[in-house]
Amino acid sequence: MTGRLQGKIAVVTGAASGIGLGATELFIAEGAKVVAADMQDAKGAALEQRFGEAVAYVHCDVTREDDVKAALRTAKDRFGGLDVLFNNAGSGGAPNGVEDMTAAAWDGTMALLLRSVMLGMTHALPLMRERGGGSIINTASIAGLQAGWGPLAYSTAKGAVIHLTRCAAAELSPQNIRVNAICPGLIATSIFGASMGLPREVADQMAARVAEVAPKMQPVPKAGMPEDIANAALFLASDASAFVSGQHFVVDGAITIGGRHAWDPQAVSPLLDAMGVTAEQAEQMRAARIAEANAGS
Repeated sequence: MTGRLQGKIAVVTGAASGIGLGATELFIAEGAKVVAADMQDAKGAALEQRFGEAVAYVHCDVTREDDVKAALRTAKDRFGGLDVLFNNAGSGGAPNGVEDMTAAAWDGTMALLLRSVMLGMTHALPLMRERGGGSIINTASIAGLQAGWGPLAYSTAKGAVIHLTRCAAAELSPQNIRVNAICPGLIATSIFGASMGLPREVADQMAARVAEVAPKMQPVPKAGMPEDIANAALFLASDASAFVSGQHFVVDGAITIGGRHAWDPQAVSPLLDAMGVTAEQAEQMRAARIAEANAGS
């Protein structure tokens, strides 16, 4: 490691598993001190045992403002200040659609995925000012960019996180506090199982299944892993991104680049499929067009 975060102090929410754990591990490896905020106390204790003085675990329910404030205050009390905030905690939220949505289900998802991000930024601001600036990183999602990648409330909240990131960057960048978001694609974590209401242990096991099937669903034939998002977060946390603010970085194996027919030669475009053209016929048509083009060149 190159010590890209040497001397920096970070708070990571949702730090005990998945993307948050990957970021915590990488931040520490790169020289940072990390306040790991989560509700999984056993895993948090294991983090402290593993990393010693480099990490401080704090039990934190990000839907509770006092918990968020306490986690950020720990960065100053334990390590002396705050340079990086990774607003990462979350889950799939309410599965309801428009027809069966309730106010309680909607509000609960927004509190977890959107309000918590605002609270984190609000309480991080004075601490970062004391240090002369800082970097705030918000976990959004490809579900905030396109329909179909998550439930209604989750997708709406993540879209709002992207715009909140822009608006906050406009306000805070002149104070040398940069604000950016990361939009993960299919990442092998427990969030998919958790969003289905499965127990945490079972949800954790589903990550392996996601890792197995995801490469078949996207142009990049590699499973998205927590470290892929952690590497993006490292760039945004470090001075290497000093000229970057108000952006959302899509880290998704190119799954949102277009329909399957855009990258899989065996797939038929939706238009041709609707017209009853088979994959074999489509390939014959393509071969004929290539031959015609070559003949005329």
